[in-house]
Amino acid sequence: MDNKILDEVKEKIVLALDVDTIDEAKKLINELKDYVGVFKVGLQLYTKCGNDIVKFMNDNNIKYFLDVKLYDIPNTVKEASRNIIECGASFFNVHALGGYKMMNEAVNAANAAYFKKTNQNKIKPVVLGVTILTSLNDDVLKNEFHIENKSENLVLTLAKLAKEAGLTGVVASPLEVKKIKEACGNEFKVLCPGIRPSFSVVNDQKRISTPRDAIQNGADYIVLGRAVTKELNKVETMEKIYKEILNNGK
Repeated sequence: MDNKILDEVKEKIVLALDVDTIDEAKKLINELKDYVGVFKVGLQLYTKCGNDIVKFMNDNNIKYFLDVKLYDIPNTVKEASRNIIECGASFFNVHALGGYKMMNEAVNAANAAYFKKTNQNKIKPVVLGVTILTSLNDDVLKNEFHIENKSENLVLTLAKLAKEAGLTGVVASPLEVKKIKEACGNEFKVLCPGIRPSFSVVNDQKRISTPRDAIQNGADYIVLGRAVTKELNKVETMEKIYKEILNNGK
C-alpha cells in the first residue's frame, strides 16, 4: 500500500485517551502512535490529571485534541480559549449551542494567542463546535428537551452558525457529514465521534457509522475509543480498522 495513502488515513484517526492515569495514556500512545494522527484528551483524563497530561503531550511533541467542550458566557469562553492556546494546545472544541458570540469570541481569542505565541498567522488553531452529541437522537430531543426539530436539521443549523462565527469546523455524527459539507463547503472540517468498526459493539452512542463509511462520506477526522482501547490486542485491532477503511478486507 502506498505510504501516502496510509499517512492520509492516519491523519484522520483520533484516538480517545479515556483513561484515568498518565501511565495508561502513555502506554496507549506508545503502542498506537504509528496508527493514530491525533490523540484526544477528554474530560475523563483531563479532570484526573489536569495540566500534567498537557505538559506531557507538549514535552513529547504529541499532536493532541483537548476535548473540553467549552460552554459558558462569551467572556469566560474567550479567556479559557486563550489559556488553552497559551498552555500549548492547538486543537480544541466549544459547544455550538453557546451561540454565535461565544464561538466568535473563542476563535478570535485562540487565533490571537496563537499568533502571539508563534508570530505567524498562516496556520491557525483548530477550533471545532460541538453540535448534537452522538448519544442523543430525535426521540431524546423530543421527549426530554421538547425540541421538535430533527437532530439532522439542528446539526445543520449549528454547523452553519459555527462557520459564520469563524470556527474551523464542527463535531457531528457521521450521518450528517455529507449535508454539512454541502452546506458549509469541503474546507469546513467535520470530526466524527460515534465510529464503530463493523466487528465492534455499539455501546451507548446512537447515531453511528463504520470508519470506512464516515471517511467516504467526507469526515476529516474520526474518533475511535473503546472499540480499540478495550481490546486485548490493540495493534491488531487498528490493523483491522485500516483494512476496513481501505477495503482490503474486514
